[in-house]
Amino acid sequence: MRDNATEVTAAGIARLAGVGRAAVSNWRRRHADFPKPVGGTETSPSFALTAVEEWLRIQGKLGEVPLREKVWQQLAGHPAGPVPALLHAGCALLLVRDRHPGWLKVSAVSDERMAQLLPGELEGVVAPRFGGGPGVVRIPRAAELLPSVPLLRGVAELATELGARQAYEFLLGRHIDANPRQYTLTPAGPAELMAALAEIAAPARTVLDPACGTGALLRAVPPRPEQRLYGQDAAPELAALTALRLALHSDATVRGAAADTLRADAFADARVDAVLCHPPFNERNWGHDELAYDPRWEYGFPARTESELAWVQHALARIKDGGTAVILMPPAAASRRSGRRVRADLLRRGALRAVLALPAGAAPPYNIPLHIWVLSRPVPNTPASPELLLVETAGLAAPDGRDRQAWRPVQDAVLDVWRHFERHGTLDERPGLARAVPVLELLDDEVDLAPARRLPPPAAGGGTEQLTAVRERLGDAVRRTADLLPPQAEPAGAVRWPLTTVGELARSGALSLRTGTGSGAPGSRVLTEHDVLAGMTPSGSVDPLTADSVVTETGDVVIPVSGGGTAARVVDEATAGAVLGRGLTLLRPDPAAIDPWFLAGFLRGTANNRQASSYASTAARLDIRRLQVPRLPLDGQHGYGERFRALAAFEDTLRLAGRLGEQLVRGLHDGLTDGTLPPE
Repeated sequence: MRDNATEVTAAGIARLAGVGRAAVSNWRRRHADFPKPVGGTETSPSFALTAVEEWLRIQGKLGEVPLREKVWQQLAGHPAGPVPALLHAGCALLLVRDRHPGWLKVSAVSDERMAQLLPGELEGVVAPRFGGGPGVVRIPRAAELLPSVPLLRGVAELATELGARQAYEFLLGRHIDANPRQYTLTPAGPAELMAALAEIAAPARTVLDPACGTGALLRAVPPRPEQRLYGQDAAPELAALTALRLALHSDATVRGAAADTLRADAFADARVDAVLCHPPFNERNWGHDELAYDPRWEYGFPARTESELAWVQHALARIKDGGTAVILMPPAAASRRSGRRVRADLLRRGALRAVLALPAGAAPPYNIPLHIWVLSRPVPNTPASPELLLVETAGLAAPDGRDRQAWRPVQDAVLDVWRHFERHGTLDERPGLARAVPVLELLDDEVDLAPARRLPPPAAGGGTEQLTAVRERLGDAVRRTADLLPPQAEPAGAVRWPLTTVGELARSGALSLRTGTGSGAPGSRVLTEHDVLAGMTPSGSVDPLTADSVVTETGDVVIPVSGGGTAARVVDEATAGAVLGRGLTLLRPDPAAIDPWFLAGFLRGTANNRQASSYASTAARLDIRRLQVPRLPLDGQHGYGERFRALAAFEDTLRLAGRLGEQLVRGLHDGLTDGTLPPE
């Protein structure tokens, strides 16, 4: 290799050395021997990775770089680009996972010989895992593999550290994070919910996702013996990456295809147990004209503006009689006039079983409350279900976006009502949450299936008893706020301390820095940026794409790095043990050197944040290492720490009073307007 063919950007150099990008720019100006660019552009040059590592090592600036960071830099700077590098890495990891002796044999020779031997070894692994046919994962030729050999050696070493599956998840996750506009993700929470909804009807051994994207839905399917997973996506590279991801995730046979599903269905002859799908929304060019006489339109030809109803009927056409399809849908599909005839036929024939409204922020697009449609292919000579289950979950989650909602209550409530409805065919009304609506009631001129329009509201503010309880809690909070009111400030002369920066404290060992990734064990609580800004307990869900995990401890200081605000939170017992979310930096001070409340208080200073912020055209970002703290002995820090702790308690009580006040006002408004509360 040509390891020197691997290139790295200034941002990558900064990560290798543990510094900011400004430091890399300074090195280029001040050191004549700094490696010259070998690619990129004048404004964003790239450098040979080996030359950069050698220069940093000579200068004493190359610390102990984690293996995963080295491997990622090799992949990101691959001469053929990151996607071919990911495909080669995924194939090698399959060999490591499924035929480890074969990998040992080919990795014990020279780079050139390894590139020649790899295709033959991969042949015995790739074909069986992908159903015996060519599929979407092509075995690379020796000439293609030669530039990737050092990367593949590093990937195998990373698999020894993390496991083959987690190594690929880490690399794929970093690639997706670096290219967010190229991929539409289905978050872990909704994906797990959709897979669980399909499983309640009957355990599925064959599952299809006709718009598989990054494979989140198929990855959420519980593994079982002799399982077959089918995934199709219009983007060939994405279909191949997803097929490798699924093959590394379980022992299932994976069948992948790359083509426009509605126009060129690769699995036209398949009949599967379940379909899971997050289709593209609001597509006009989905094939309306050329597919007018397609046999899939059993429930009516979808209008040009109803691409989602085309996906619904495609899913129904691919499942067995009695099989289940679970589809993420835009809310407009439940009520648009152009789709009412198709919706009506789905109801009449018993194909549509449930419409479940999620809170806004559950999945992209995050600004609207998406729906989940649960469908079943009618069994011949079986009466259609006389009722449709409608569920509205907006009241179960905080209205603050994808990482800011309490997802577990949503999932538990939805699965509970669906399990009961599936077992009994009906459901006693649960005000404000769920109702089994007679199909005849829905077959009017509109055929409007939006749950919010058919469900009776819950009692105002939870009822008069809860409003009374909220009022009492508000009174207590207001009294505590008065008790915690800071004393009147006394005038004093300005104090000028000698200052140090967070970066200097980190280099001296007085504290350590970690960056949040949002990844952790399934079911872990995640402390999000919103939680820190709003003073709330951890509310996010874990991200399955990355391998790093940062867990908070009591006394840590957590800071958001974007948004231009001033916030720093000391982790207490209620927050300790949570996974650190994206967009957050954790400072872990040495208690023998730094008081955490002293540190957090000074980091919140407005002037401090202003001098440490950098600005793009539309956003501000905080350089944590540039934040300044006075140089004071530990004894001198404690007085400031206690004062900052008291201010935090006052702030928390103010927030609680504000939330309770809003809840009380909203409940009283609702009660007065719906007639459940008298005006007296």
